[in-house]
Amino acid sequence: MFAALLLVSIAAAQVPLSQIKHAPGDFVTANGARLWYETEGRGEPLVLISGGPGASHNYFHPSFSQLSDVAQVIYFDAFGRGKSARAEAKREYTFARDIADLEAFRKVRGFEQINLLGHSYGGMVAQAYAIQYPQHVKRLILADTFFSGEMWQANNDSCNQILRNQCPEVWAKVMALRRQGHHSSSKEHQDAYQLPIGMVYYHDASKAKLAWDDPSNNDVYYAIAGDDADFLIGGDIAALDFRLDLKKLTMPVLVMAGRYDRVSIPRFAVEYKRYLPTAQFVMFEESGHNPFIEETRKFIDTIRAFISK
Repeated sequence: MFAALLLVSIAAAQVPLSQIKHAPGDFVTANGARLWYETEGRGEPLVLISGGPGASHNYFHPSFSQLSDVAQVIYFDAFGRGKSARAEAKREYTFARDIADLEAFRKVRGFEQINLLGHSYGGMVAQAYAIQYPQHVKRLILADTFFSGEMWQANNDSCNQILRNQCPEVWAKVMALRRQGHHSSSKEHQDAYQLPIGMVYYHDASKAKLAWDDPSNNDVYYAIAGDDADFLIGGDIAALDFRLDLKKLTMPVLVMAGRYDRVSIPRFAVEYKRYLPTAQFVMFEESGHNPFIEETRKFIDTIRAFISK
C-alpha cells in the first residue's frame, strides 16, 4: 500500500528537481554504514524520520525549511534510503536496525538530546526510539503514524476497501494476480496495484508542492513490512505495539493527523488521545496523509510553537 502511494505521490510532483533547494549534506559512518544527512538552520536539533518504510528524506523539502529559523533541521536518510548505503542482503533491513542507526547517528553527531519528528512509518521508528532512549528525546512529534501493527493492518483493510469500491477495474486485475499466487512484492502485483491519488491528498494532488529525487526503495519496504504488505502486514511491523509503553513517556509529545488521511485514518489516529493522554493532538481539517504539504503554514506554525515552549 505505502510503496504504491509513494509512487503516485512522485507522479504528482510539480517542482522540477533542478529547482529543489537541498540543505548542505554529508555522509556519516554510523552503525557500520555510510548514512546521508542534510542540515539547515541553527538551534536545537530537529531530526526528521521519513516514511515508507523505504522513502528518503526528499519529500520533506521544501516545507521544513521554514523551521530553520528556530531549529537545526536535520534531514536523515536511514539505511537503504536516499543516498545512504544499501544492504548486500534484504534481511539486513530491519526495524531494530532503524532504531540502532538513529541512536548511532545521534552519538556521532554529538547530540545529548534531540527533538524527533517521525512521519508515517517514521513515526513508528520515532515512538520506538523514544521508548528505548527517553533520556535523549527532548520533544517527540508524531505525524500521520501508527501505534501498532494491528493499526497498520486496519488501515491496509480500509485502503483496499476504497480501492475495491472506487477502482473496480484495478481491483479485478490485482485479484486475478493474487489468485495466481502473486504477493505484493512481485513486480506484476506492484505494476497492477495502482491507487488513486486521492488516497494521499485532500486537495487537488496536482497542486501539491512535492518533489522527489528518487523513488522509495521497495526492498526496504517489503523486508520490514512483509512480502505481502499491501494486504497482510507482516515482517517486523506485524509484532509492533506501543500502546502500553506510550503512557510511560514523560517528554512533551505532539501528535498530528490529517482529517482525510486514507493511510493513517482518523478513526484510529484519535486513539492516541487515550494512549498519550498528556500529548497535544492537532487534526488538520484540509489534509490527507501529508499535512506539511497541504496545510504547510498551520503545520509549521504548530511545530514552531511546540518546540519553542
